[in-house]
Amino acid sequence: MLNAIRWAVFALAAFAMNFPLIVTLVTSFKSAREISTNPGLWINAPTLENYVTVLTVSDRLNIFLYLANSFAIAAMGTLLAVLLALPAAYAIVRGRFGEKTLLPLIVNLRAVPLVIFAIPIYMMFQFLGLLDTRFGLGLVMTIVNIPLVLIILVNAISDVPFELDEAAMIDGVSRPGILVKIIAPVIRPAIVTSMIFGFITAWNEFLFGLMLTTSKAVPVTVGASFFFAASGGGVQWGVAAAVMMVGALPPMLLGLVMYRKISGTMMAGAVKG
Repeated sequence: MLNAIRWAVFALAAFAMNFPLIVTLVTSFKSAREISTNPGLWINAPTLENYVTVLTVSDRLNIFLYLANSFAIAAMGTLLAVLLALPAAYAIVRGRFGEKTLLPLIVNLRAVPLVIFAIPIYMMFQFLGLLDTRFGLGLVMTIVNIPLVLIILVNAISDVPFELDEAAMIDGVSRPGILVKIIAPVIRPAIVTSMIFGFITAWNEFLFGLMLTTSKAVPVTVGASFFFAASGGGVQWGVAAAVMMVGALPPMLLGLVMYRKISGTMMAGAVKG
């Protein structure tokens, strides 16, 4: 009986938390006529018409270009963030460099609304010719990801015994060699976790994608909004739901596939000490 109650509570909580996703998914399989007459979660006549509309390339709309842009931007923003944060985290933990000043300053950037940086970055990118480029938006995503990646890697390296460094130094291994050959393999789960979070964060970014791109480097979060308007005015709710599901599919699949690795890393940090 108690076990049944637990499962009931779990199912109810899961349904409540995923209700917006469920509604969007159901709406994506309804025709425009059915959406206006049947707002419930039951589908009388399922249709793939909305997905066909989304996946059909036209002169103005190209969902595949938007997805490719998002993938390139998220990949760059993730990899650069890890490459920059890994040596910084090692210096902070082992050398105590910036532990009490630089680290809190960088981490606290996560608490600052990103819109504050929008105008300066726009003006700088306009001067450098980086507007509407994957490279430019990838650089912005790198900056956005660094605080979270840094704190994950600092916590991971803090758990690695210093004796490993000492043994390597006795064998003549340099500091960069220790980082690459000793530390990085040991904290591989934390690196993978930081890359997953970084990729999802960069993929879901909307503000800078809206401000810094116009056509060639538009990410899927911005490009999805181009599908909403109907030819006669109003919103194509079925098409809007379909394009949102297509855009949300990559990070959802990544999170589901890598869930155990993410939860394992988070729990390892939680039981530290």
